[in-house]
Amino acid sequence: MLLEQIQKASEFLKEYTKSFEPEFGIILGTGLGSLVNEIEITYTISYSDIPNFPVSTVESHSGKLIFGNLSGKKVLCMQGRFHYYEGYSMQQVVFPVRVMKLLGVQTLLVSNACGSLNPAYKISDLMVINDHISSFLPLNPLIGTHIPEFGDRFPDMSDPYDAVLIQRALNIADENHIPVHSGVYVSVSGPQLETRAEYRMLRQIGGDVVGMSTVPEIIAARQMGIRCFGLSVITDLGIPETLEKAEFSKIVAAAQKAEPGMTLIMKELLTYL
Repeated sequence: MLLEQIQKASEFLKEYTKSFEPEFGIILGTGLGSLVNEIEITYTISYSDIPNFPVSTVESHSGKLIFGNLSGKKVLCMQGRFHYYEGYSMQQVVFPVRVMKLLGVQTLLVSNACGSLNPAYKISDLMVINDHISSFLPLNPLIGTHIPEFGDRFPDMSDPYDAVLIQRALNIADENHIPVHSGVYVSVSGPQLETRAEYRMLRQIGGDVVGMSTVPEIIAARQMGIRCFGLSVITDLGIPETLEKAEFSKIVAAAQKAEPGMTLIMKELLTYL
């Protein structure tokens, strides 16, 4: 049933875009939608118009699929993603990634807004994700009946983020004097932010940042053999000793401040690929 729903959505999009074949997928997180302005857009469609597609309910997520060219490459960009805390199942959260694979996507570039656990990070800094911790997710997108068309039942996760893309992104940031770190992303369900004790615990187990997205998408993508790259924007500080109450408006503002650097890295990375 799930496979049929994904196939129906992908077939609809193939017809809608006259068989546009994107090689690269991009998922844009909270406050990070302006990369779309750099895309030479060929087709745009609202999630609500796609069969079986979920619809984003988060205020800062536009809810559109963008097909076009960026840095000379054919891309499919999600302007807004889905989260478990919105009430979706994990299968719905990763539904678009499954569709991307059927449309031809071979490399996935993911961005997100997150809270810092590392005292060395500052608001609006960028962090290239080199690994993640998903143990705190209540569910996993691979739980349930195995669908062989998606890949292995027990996919390897020893290198979920491509080492070559990580190094290239760090080089791009260094060449352009963009503040960037490389670290571990801890995925939680949300939507509440963490307590002081939780921030302390997540840092102690090896996390550098914490967020409510990205990891389910990466797990599904890697199962299907899609090459992955993740870039986080630090929008608030989860340091127990100096913790301040988070405000959504400040989180969006911090993400928007970092957007030019993130956009440049993404564009240059595509040029390299």
